Amino acid sequence: MIDSHAPAPPVAPPSRTGPPSSTGPVPLPVRPGPGRFLVLVCGFVCAACGLVYELELVTFASYMIGDSVTQASIVLSVMVFAMGIGSLAAKRLRRHAAAAFGAVESALALVGGCSAMALYAVFAWTGGWGGWWAEGPRCLLVAFSLAIGLLIGAEVPLLMELIQRIRRQDAGGAVADLFAADYVGALVGGLAFPFLLLPFFGQLTGALLTGTVNVVAGGALVLGLFRRDLSRRARWTLPLAALTVLGVLGSAAALAGDFERAARHAVYGADVRVAVRTGAQEVVLTGGTGGRPLRLYLDGRPRPAGRDARRYHEALVHPALSGHPGTRVLILGGGDGLALREVLRHHGVRRVDVVEPDPGLIRLARHDPGLAAANGHAYSDPRVHVTSADAFGRLRDAPAAAYDAVVADLPDPGITAGTKLYSQEFYGLARRALAPHGRLVVHAGPVTTRPRAFWTVAATLRAAGLAPTPYRVLSHDSGSGAGPDRSPGASGAPHDWGFLLAAPGRTPPPLRLDGDRLSTLDQTGLTADGRAARRTRWPGLPASTLVRPRY
Repeated sequence: MIDSHAPAPPVAPPSRTGPPSSTGPVPLPVRPGPGRFLVLVCGFVCAACGLVYELELVTFASYMIGDSVTQASIVLSVMVFAMGIGSLAAKRLRRHAAAAFGAVESALALVGGCSAMALYAVFAWTGGWGGWWAEGPRCLLVAFSLAIGLLIGAEVPLLMELIQRIRRQDAGGAVADLFAADYVGALVGGLAFPFLLLPFFGQLTGALLTGTVNVVAGGALVLGLFRRDLSRRARWTLPLAALTVLGVLGSAAALAGDFERAARHAVYGADVRVAVRTGAQEVVLTGGTGGRPLRLYLDGRPRPAGRDARRYHEALVHPALSGHPGTRVLILGGGDGLALREVLRHHGVRRVDVVEPDPGLIRLARHDPGLAAANGHAYSDPRVHVTSADAFGRLRDAPAAAYDAVVADLPDPGITAGTKLYSQEFYGLARRALAPHGRLVVHAGPVTTRPRAFWTVAATLRAAGLAPTPYRVLSHDSGSGAGPDRSPGASGAPHDWGFLLAAPGRTPPPLRLDGDRLSTLDQTGLTADGRAARRTRWPGLPASTLVRPRY
């Protein structure tokens, strides 16, 4: 029977120019027990840093490229694949495990720590080039995922070799100890990213700080505990490499503020006035004062601006409130207050409930001079009641027949994060909240460039017991602006917004306008917009559900 903690057999003493044999214990400055503990602590720290790099890439992809499910799948699958290749490659490095681990941690800290800044720079300054570089940011994302995965994959085999050099034990026990430290570190990194690094340091500085922790932990372990296991050359090259990485990360952190401002100007223009990350999203405001046009960006996606903003919101709100009494109105989304401004123009409205998941956007809509002026200070109206909550959850709690009109001013259905807000279950809840004579209006994305998604929303409304009437309005803005989820190849097509006006039952509601004269919309134009939308009809599409999204 083999004693799992028996000391390793004696080996030849180390040479003066190379590392000791990989089969024997390493002379340590501490006892074997504390030495093993320090290796496990280093594995814990490195695992936490590795998961932060992973989450940082996923977050960047979701914010800047869009379609969070697809991007997360690409990042995670590429990283896991690369980790397997990195583990195999590390087998050739076991004889020089200490030097190899120090080099891997320095490289990982440099690549992972600078990845967010490099990706943001490519997105900001080259994302609008188009042509052969249209997929450039996504290709660079895959390249970083591959490189980081290779380096993370090499960590565990090298740490396993180091822990066995301190004191031999059975392979199962060593794997259990090391994987326990690895998994607990991943938990800490996974919690630290959304609750500490992202809100307090931001994506750029958070990644640089993680790289700093990574290189310090790896360097301290190798140079402090396994220095005698290093060759003469490695004893000065590894500290020099670690100090160089620390210098690069520190310099990048010192310049992060200026870099972020310059990159933001490259994305949004030089007139950025407000840029904040709330608990839910990044909110950027440009212009809005001194006669400059106001533009609002949510996670990089532009909201309608200028004359287009009035055109969009008049088309969204007034067909739903015309032709029937609408005293009780529910607005889902629309935290900027622009849809609310149009609702309050109807004198019969007695109560408006606004459900916006981002309280930071509501604070801006109340107090920012440009945005508050644009929405006509609508939030100061006593008829308005605001709830910061998820629209789906709010509808689940709404009483039956509580509203005469529901206005869904929500993100495009092509954005994965909002898919549940265009599902059959969501519309079923909306139908229950509507009075028998009520109306639901939905922004369903562009008709011309994404007709399949638009008519999938219509099919989903019908499956939920609502009869939809389609219409669209054209935008005067020739460009899509900054941000993710832009339609490829759509530059030559007219940009429009598609809407669906729906009522309970099987009879679609008519498109009509009454009341005050609108500045961008009239009955003739609305009727023509309805005919234009019907010409794009895509029959036979299935409904979208929570478990089977179709967008």
